[in-house]
Amino acid sequence: MQPRTVVLVEGRSDRAAVHALALRLGRDLAAEGVEVLPMGGVTNTRAFALHYGPPGLGLRLAGLYDAPEELHVRRGLGAAGFTPGVGSDGLAAFGFFACHLDLEDELIRAVGVAGTHAVIAAQGETRSYELLAQMPAQRGWSADLVLRRFFTSQSGRKERYATAMVEALDLDRVPRPLTALRETW
Repeated sequence: MQPRTVVLVEGRSDRAAVHALALRLGRDLAAEGVEVLPMGGVTNTRAFALHYGPPGLGLRLAGLYDAPEELHVRRGLGAAGFTPGVGSDGLAAFGFFACHLDLEDELIRAVGVAGTHAVIAAQGETRSYELLAQMPAQRGWSADLVLRRFFTSQSGRKERYATAMVEALDLDRVPRPLTALRETW
């Protein structure tokens, strides 16, 4: 089946989170014609938007991005014929939704610090987390910053925790960018 919607995300962990949420909601994205593509970084937005755009060709393009990277997304979409408005909802008009810092930040805030610690414990990695948190470089950091650092401190961990965090998420607390993205499916 040819996709009718292509969801662009920065990396594999974002794709894992989107798929985990769809599964929790009883949705089969492939059967619904939705393909979630990790771009390997936000600087690849232009290449992916050019490949799957421009707008009006019958294929809906949507995505998630980190708010600090909005300029890259605007430029990439603009190069492909998307002309996002200047206002804060300009990219949302095209189905692209900003995560405050990144998706991990959104999930940590939604699950809560204590809930995230419970997810880490369920993964059997409490000791690894504690060791990282005690390192001099992390001393004085807020709990959410240490958690975000932990997720990125080992290859594959970010993707694994994206799924685990979505599985632990109260569906009434799904982060706003994921809720908005869900409307594009």
